[in-house]
Amino acid sequence: MRRGIAATALVASLALAATACGGSDSGSDKSDGPTTITWWDTSNATNEAPTYKALAQQFEKANPDIKVKYVNVPFDQAQNKFDTAAGASGAPDILRSEVGWTPAFAKKGYFLPLDGTEALADQAKFQPSLIEQAKFDGKTYGVPLVTDTLALVYNKALYKKAGITEAPKTWDDLKKAAATIKQKTGVDGYWGSTQAYYAQSFLYGEGTDTVDASAKKITVNSAAAQKAYGTWQGLFSGKGLHKADTTADAYAHIQDAFVNGKVASIVQGPWEITNFYKGSAFTDKANLGIATVPAGSTGKAGAPTGGHNLSVYAGSDKAHQAASLKFVKFMTSAASQSTIALKNSTLPTRDDAYTSAVKADPGIAGYQTVLAAAQPRPALPEYSSLWGPLDTELPKIAGGKESLDKGLNNVELAIAKLVPDFSK
Repeated sequence: MRRGIAATALVASLALAATACGGSDSGSDKSDGPTTITWWDTSNATNEAPTYKALAQQFEKANPDIKVKYVNVPFDQAQNKFDTAAGASGAPDILRSEVGWTPAFAKKGYFLPLDGTEALADQAKFQPSLIEQAKFDGKTYGVPLVTDTLALVYNKALYKKAGITEAPKTWDDLKKAAATIKQKTGVDGYWGSTQAYYAQSFLYGEGTDTVDASAKKITVNSAAAQKAYGTWQGLFSGKGLHKADTTADAYAHIQDAFVNGKVASIVQGPWEITNFYKGSAFTDKANLGIATVPAGSTGKAGAPTGGHNLSVYAGSDKAHQAASLKFVKFMTSAASQSTIALKNSTLPTRDDAYTSAVKADPGIAGYQTVLAAAQPRPALPEYSSLWGPLDTELPKIAGGKESLDKGLNNVELAIAKLVPDFSK
């Protein structure tokens, strides 16, 4: 979770002199020397950052008139740090922005519109839904760098042992499969998450969402949403269904159980591909099954679209913006995205980056097949923050400490404060 606390803001303010370039530091470049641009990369410092840093160095070699000041900023701190820095006119020239941050920062005027610029010269080669997700008020404020979604991942060997030959297509199918797996193998068939992001697929399965952005209506407590969360709640009890984990370490517990063969299936994203392979259950990569998240009663299946864009700070001067646009084009090129995919096992955002070498990774190839069911987020700056109230209430509901009706009513009241112009 991201915390908008005073301490974080203070740390960010103190860090500006050391890390900023686009605002206060932009005048330090010599007129006859290279232009130095600062990039805040928010990727995992251990597993992903080395690849991004190496690509930045490759860009410098190909463009000796541009230097890239690479700064890895922890993801859970980056949103608040950039917000503080941009407000003080000292932000980095480029930010690896989570897709949910992009419209929010665009609304504040912190990001440069990229339509018609060098950075978006290859726009037609990107998945259209990802470009739409980078827009706000009709303009594009980010170039998709990596994308992700959720899938039902499962242990093929445990499914085979239970006599199940294909992945469940609906949540009812999953409940039946879980019971069979428990009976045949002694292992739980499914372990669900109490986090709002993971529960989002249940809403899509009933044809609804937390809000209807076009109608400016809060729908998190509608009849369809109540049915969706009822289905979600029902997957924490029953034969072969693991009870809800409401502890702070729930994510790690679920992940550890799956990769070591202690539970047959979970819902998870491609950011865990490399960690799947480190588990005892997936030393043979071919044992990892990847399928579209099960459908709801409407027959619809889908999962939220996540990922990161590269965005350019609107407060940088023209020289730094020009250098930044060139850097963004390089980093989001098919060649760079293929390299990132091969090194980090993440999903490219353009089809021409899915080379034969990239698709040789069964994890990437598997997740590529479920991208068609991914649901783009509406261009609503507050959208990502709407999961906050749900993350407060859903664990209480799943843990039996609060009724579904009361919990969703509390969420509806909290969301109404975040989007006060929306009706209920």
